[in-house]
Amino acid sequence: MSLWLCLRFHLLPLKCLERTEERAVVVLEKQRVLRANDCAAAAGVREGMKPATVRALVGDDPLQLLERDTAAEARCLQQLCCWAYSITPSLHSWHGDCLQLEIGSCLALYRGLPPLLEEVRRGLASRGFSACFALAPTPKAAWLLSFADEADALAAETPLEQRLASLPLTLLQEHTGPVDSLRRAGLHTLGDILALPQAALGRRCGKAFITFLQQVLGKQEELHPDYQPPSRFDDEYWFGYEVKANDELQPAMQLLLQSLCKFLRNTQLQTAEICWQLIGIDHSLRKLQVRSTSSHSDWKSWFSLTLIHLDRLELQTGVEGIALECSELRTGDLDNLDLFNPRKQKEPLASLLDRLRSRLGLQAVEQVGCRDEHLPEHALHTCSERPAGGNAGATSLQRPFWLMPQPQELERRQNALHWQGRLELIYGPERIEDNWWQQPVSRDYYIARGHHGEHYWVFRDRLARAWFMHGIFA
Repeated sequence: MSLWLCLRFHLLPLKCLERTEERAVVVLEKQRVLRANDCAAAAGVREGMKPATVRALVGDDPLQLLERDTAAEARCLQQLCCWAYSITPSLHSWHGDCLQLEIGSCLALYRGLPPLLEEVRRGLASRGFSACFALAPTPKAAWLLSFADEADALAAETPLEQRLASLPLTLLQEHTGPVDSLRRAGLHTLGDILALPQAALGRRCGKAFITFLQQVLGKQEELHPDYQPPSRFDDEYWFGYEVKANDELQPAMQLLLQSLCKFLRNTQLQTAEICWQLIGIDHSLRKLQVRSTSSHSDWKSWFSLTLIHLDRLELQTGVEGIALECSELRTGDLDNLDLFNPRKQKEPLASLLDRLRSRLGLQAVEQVGCRDEHLPEHALHTCSERPAGGNAGATSLQRPFWLMPQPQELERRQNALHWQGRLELIYGPERIEDNWWQQPVSRDYYIARGHHGEHYWVFRDRLARAWFMHGIFA
């Protein structure tokens, strides 16, 4: 059965602009108080007041008046959508300050409703948000119940009409005309109108109002496009106070990295680069680019690399917030792990390379890679970046990385090749013809086995009619 969880963020206009509780902060819209934090509310500030009244109430105490920023609210709600996508894939935003999550289909995953709600509360608390919770079979009913007492809002086993009965009609702000008409007739709650015959109510209030009520009660289907994860990741954490020590940044960084990697796993993506932005108390920005040799979604690995950069960082000003950005997302690849040699017992080579590059610089560590060249002496090279695919396919498995500086001619004795003993050809040939426009090359390559079991890479120069040693297998 469908079950919707509505999360209504009443303080979103305030939270997306200011997280501090050390001074009175008020958000204004059309020169009226829209939201106020606890410090301002303790001074007597209420919604709908004028700025002059607010200043008189706060007196000489620190006060910050902010204009509402709907764009910032939308960005904040999108970040919350990104977080909520880890709870359920069926969700959408609603009315600019709500998230509607269909959780009926994932209750088995969380082993019931109480653990799921606890996971949601814990996730919101870690992000510094609070919300009004409500449960209902339809999203519109869940939104209406988010204005009720928490006991009624979460009593999913109680009949829906009974839970809706006490809610005021003033909540239906999208239908002001019908609501005003009903109030003049002495009807003030949803229970009053739900008791009326639907035909009579339709003649008085119109088709749109009846459609709304039917969608609330689940008698008419309500379609909303599900939230689609973005092609990049952005998230932020605000401390609510000034941070002056690097160590105090670490818990927030862990939370953001866990959020990123949960998003990557849910969307089956990986990344090889993240960007931190430290937001100063003076609104300055300090960027930290962290790169990895390979794309992955392991938050502990990203955290260890971040700490290396953080050790070299000197904070010039106090920090009040951290932002984490990730724009280069790639399709995830499954790790090939040895069942009898778990990763926790031995550090992967990629992690070692990441740590070395983070400490010494990107150019300090080089790898052997393959280029798209036919001639082996031109294909192998060293590079600081991770080698591209190039010739590293099935064919390259039959080629050694260790090549001679120059091919050395082999001796032939009694129709056999010799190199520190007799050689036996065991694989080949692989023909390579190239460089015809400058100095033509035509070779047949073979794998040869030596007297003591060594393996060599040899070729026959078809133009010079001679044999040469070119490489040695490890």
